[in-house]
Amino acid sequence: MTAPAGIYIHVPFCAVKCPYCDFYSVRYHKQSAADFADAVCRNLRALPRDLCADTLYFGGGTPSLLSGTQLRAIVQTAREHCALSEDAEITLEANPLTVTDSALTAWRRAGINRLSLGVQSFQSEVLRQLGRRHTPQQAGAAVLRANAAGFVNLSVDLMVGLAEQTSACFAADLETAVSLPVTHISAYLLKIEEHTPFYDSPPAMLDADSQADRWLQMHQALTDCGFLHYEISNFAKPGCESRHNCKYWRLHPYYGIGPAAHSCHGGKRYAVPRDLAGFCGAPRQEETVTEPEACGTAEQIMLGLRLSEGVLLSDFPEEQAQILRRAGPLIPQFLTLQNGRLSMTPEGWLVSNSVIVRLLQ
Repeated sequence: MTAPAGIYIHVPFCAVKCPYCDFYSVRYHKQSAADFADAVCRNLRALPRDLCADTLYFGGGTPSLLSGTQLRAIVQTAREHCALSEDAEITLEANPLTVTDSALTAWRRAGINRLSLGVQSFQSEVLRQLGRRHTPQQAGAAVLRANAAGFVNLSVDLMVGLAEQTSACFAADLETAVSLPVTHISAYLLKIEEHTPFYDSPPAMLDADSQADRWLQMHQALTDCGFLHYEISNFAKPGCESRHNCKYWRLHPYYGIGPAAHSCHGGKRYAVPRDLAGFCGAPRQEETVTEPEACGTAEQIMLGLRLSEGVLLSDFPEEQAQILRRAGPLIPQFLTLQNGRLSMTPEGWLVSNSVIVRLLQ
């Protein structure tokens, strides 16, 4: 039985581009946003009529720059044309500065039931170096305001990697995060990407050993506070894992709409060109096949091991014996094997690329 699909909407608008971000985005304009919302609805209507979806994710960019009316129209179109389930997880990524009382009311009316707030840090100097415009106080207030407005499924993003982030500094970030009414924390190591300001003028970074120390510090602190470390970069209170993002790691089908969006279904991966004008002007978005043979055994193992649940070896009967033989020397430091399920330890996640290469050589 095919798992319900996920729908991803890439909203390519930002007020200011962050110096570390290589995602496709352009400056927000009211008319461009209106044209974009119309094009999204048009493309939702063009999806397969037998599609059944149970997650809808607005990513970006800064999706919270769309109006409540635009978001509501998109959600309603998804319900009407994609059999979006009544209990669907509908996530909106939001900049803390866009979290106002009126916006929260509009988002609730639109059907949004999960917010992911781009906090990155609760330290003023770290925020300044990352090019973020909000203050630590505004970030905390945004979480509290959202919770008071009825959003109980709240996620915050944290970033680690700057030299300024000493152990004490990062401990304070984690302490602040868990003191707030959040159910999910995504924590990413800062990567210097090409075609970003940081690539041309990088900030002072932690060395690899210090980054590993911060990551293990985060694992210990958050699991001690009742968060499940369910994926390399993601922690959740029980039952609050991101249903949409889990589709990526479990290779469930998902459909991407918007410039630079990606899809995976029917054993193939697709990508939409990074072109807002082209997307808005076309009757249906252009898509190119980027992987004609996706979702093979190697990819299932690679993505499955990102999750704490790991992979069930019986799902790979032809490769099971070889995988077990190669995994043996890595147990118990980097891998665990319980009830036929192979999974990473926290130390394994730190060197996951090397572990996966060893398993799949």
